Amino acid sequence: MNFTRWSARFPGTQRRAAARTEHAAAQAKRGEGSVPAARGGRADPGTERSTPAADGRPADPTVTGTGSGSGTTPAVAPVPRTGVPIAAPTPDELSVREVLGRLPALVALVHGPEHRVAYVNDAYTAGFGTRAPGAPAHEALPELGELGLLPLLDQVQRSGKPRTAKNRTAPGGTSSYTVTCTPVEFPKSAAGRDPDPDPDHTGILIHLADVTDHAEAVERLRASERRQREAAVTLQRSLLPQELEQPDDLRVAATYQPGGTEAAVGGDWYDVITLGAGRTALVIGDVMGRGVRAAAVMGQLRTAVRAYARLDLPPHEVLQLLDGLAAEIDASQIATCVYAVHDPNEGLLAYASAGHLPILVRDEDGTVRRAADPTGPPLGTGGWLHTSGTIALGPGSTAVLYTDGLVERRGEDIDEGVAALERALSGAQGTPAVICDRLMRALGVDADHDDDVAVMVLQQPARTGADAELFHNAALELLGGIEAAPRARAFAQGVLSSWRFPVELCDLGVLAASELVANSLQHGTPPMRLRLRRTDRRLIIEVTDGDDHLPRRRRAEPADETGRGISIVATIASSWGSRRTPGGGKAVWCEFALPDK
Repeated sequence: MNFTRWSARFPGTQRRAAARTEHAAAQAKRGEGSVPAARGGRADPGTERSTPAADGRPADPTVTGTGSGSGTTPAVAPVPRTGVPIAAPTPDELSVREVLGRLPALVALVHGPEHRVAYVNDAYTAGFGTRAPGAPAHEALPELGELGLLPLLDQVQRSGKPRTAKNRTAPGGTSSYTVTCTPVEFPKSAAGRDPDPDPDHTGILIHLADVTDHAEAVERLRASERRQREAAVTLQRSLLPQELEQPDDLRVAATYQPGGTEAAVGGDWYDVITLGAGRTALVIGDVMGRGVRAAAVMGQLRTAVRAYARLDLPPHEVLQLLDGLAAEIDASQIATCVYAVHDPNEGLLAYASAGHLPILVRDEDGTVRRAADPTGPPLGTGGWLHTSGTIALGPGSTAVLYTDGLVERRGEDIDEGVAALERALSGAQGTPAVICDRLMRALGVDADHDDDVAVMVLQQPARTGADAELFHNAALELLGGIEAAPRARAFAQGVLSSWRFPVELCDLGVLAASELVANSLQHGTPPMRLRLRRTDRRLIIEVTDGDDHLPRRRRAEPADETGRGISIVATIASSWGSRRTPGGGKAVWCEFALPDK
């Protein structure tokens, strides 16, 4: 504390200041005509003499110093407007009551085992009202109990060490204080005034600093951070699918858990895309890093995947296109991704991976398998030819796609995390949503997890009983020739009738099958195959052949004898499409939505 600055304001110091002023004026008068010493200079110890005053008295030797040495009094005191120097009091000349009484902070002094009140300053009285001395703190200072400071006083008394409690809210919630409790020793006379004095003559100085403005600023900052995080999480979730598509042959669930409490969003994402003809694309990825930039890259990649998926390309070709796009978006952002396509006719999950963690599949008997290579480098690296692999996904099987936040832990190898996930998956039962929750809990993912986590679980149900009657497959190999079209129509008529479809739907199905087979006979090459498939929601008709030229819908001129087959199919069916098959050739399909029962 700067006692010099406060000296003129303390009560009881005016008389001492006036005496020092008169003494300094007399000394200045006696020293007129003398040559002052140079600033900062020191007299030779061997030649130093006291200069007599005009009245014959020796001069005061304490005035000769410059104030720089220890134990000397400053030669020049502060000079007010009147020109009369005023000397500042030393700290030893001030009483404790004078100092504490003028402090802007709230100060209370207690002593004894019951913390009896010895003193409160004016600021404390202004804040909490008049307090009677001699009474125990829990009676005279109830605000200390409401601030939770009474146990702190006991700790300070036992340990003899100061303690600090930060940001304690006062009764009514209007003010906040940082409280420091410091042990002090009382003179015996002071303790003797109390009827039951503390035998050790010890007490506690309680200092309450008003930090209301600081606490309000901190709370505003926390509220701002909460709003920013909510906005960030909302942005992240808005870039993810709001509702997953539910294919006919799969049950799918996914979950996303943002990491930590920071406002920065992550780059984890997933999607489910219906390709048609009963096939489904499943994708999950992770843009490394955090922040709006990572989320923006993630959003662009997810949009691009949906666009490329509409081309119905093999998984490795989709990743090849994504690889070039990621390099164009931001070469400094690294992203991993796995793209898989489920084909219920084959019972397989075809996939390609760009630096992502392997897919896990649990069979109906509980055995967990890990999808093997191929795995290419992350997206955006360029110069790499991705390849596709397959893993069986039969009835009753469950597959899990996930990001590294689920299995990666500091100080542990990531393979240990994948092995832990395999053990958790082997015992997880229930619907895909239930399995998602159980895997998150088993791997220790909670609200305080330090990384974003995305998990997607898909199941191929094992259908029995009445449910199995809603799913049927039928196929016919076509050898070509003029009898192929009549055979295809007869086959389609018989199958659709056996599935007990309405007459109108049977007629439309037969017409679509006839047109697709005729198109394949005219533009394709053997081997050719007609496949009819029924789910609980749609009828799928598909024709495959050995030519990889994809048909397109075009407007036929009135004089044209051909070119109307695809247009007829597109008109009568709910949707249609075509794709190249892995072994060479193509597949052309159409779908009819079944009437609601």
